Amino acid sequence: MALLEINSLHGGLSDREILNGVNLTLEAGKIHAIMGPNGSGKSTLAKILAGHPGYAVTSGTVTFDGRSLLELAPDARGRAGVFMAFQYPNEIPGVSILNFMRTALQAKLGKDIPVLEFRKILQAKMEMLGMDKTFATRFVNDGFSGGEKKRNEILQMAILQPKLAILDETDSGLDIDALKIVSQGVNTIMKESDPKPAILIITHYNRILDYIKPDVIHVLSAGRIIHSGGPELAKTLEERGYDWVVDGAAQAAA
Repeated sequence: MALLEINSLHGGLSDREILNGVNLTLEAGKIHAIMGPNGSGKSTLAKILAGHPGYAVTSGTVTFDGRSLLELAPDARGRAGVFMAFQYPNEIPGVSILNFMRTALQAKLGKDIPVLEFRKILQAKMEMLGMDKTFATRFVNDGFSGGEKKRNEILQMAILQPKLAILDETDSGLDIDALKIVSQGVNTIMKESDPKPAILIITHYNRILDYIKPDVIHVLSAGRIIHSGGPELAKTLEERGYDWVVDGAAQAAA
């Protein structure tokens, strides 16, 4: 059974519809990537799935793990197993990573976790991801480089063990070394997790897909998925751009 099923989804901002009938099915343990030109609706889709209050659905359905995702508040979606890694993570001065992640895990599990017990959990995940243990005492994203912010997002993903992880332009602003480190973290989570999550990568460029190999790549244009293919599609898009896909879809619809 599919973990996530999106059927004819329309929606966007209060004054502008951006998604125009998105259809998408994700299964646990699979990595899907959504690519497309600027303004095609990629980040809008991510925000709607996460429950961003600035975006609304006008029609269509989203079923997650057998229930309607759209009926759940954002925090309920998180507790149900939906995780989103942000393109621009917020800084939270004065709140340590340890306390932040402990609070998040307690909210998901609905029970208290003693500090010493959580410290062991956090250290095990940091070791799995090859992170320095002193990272846990730093304030959330405060003074972090772009790569550190994104790495912190992946650590959150490892701690919360979501059923669905949405990576919204995680590669944005990363140099090649930071991109390799973050990608290695995602690959490690996929390898070590049981059960394995479904991952939805939203990106403009092929480069992150050189390190995280998707099972399926979708092209989103004008608010609709107009083409899907295997991992080789990323190279073709890099070489030929999006116009050939857009033009082909228009001819097929004519």
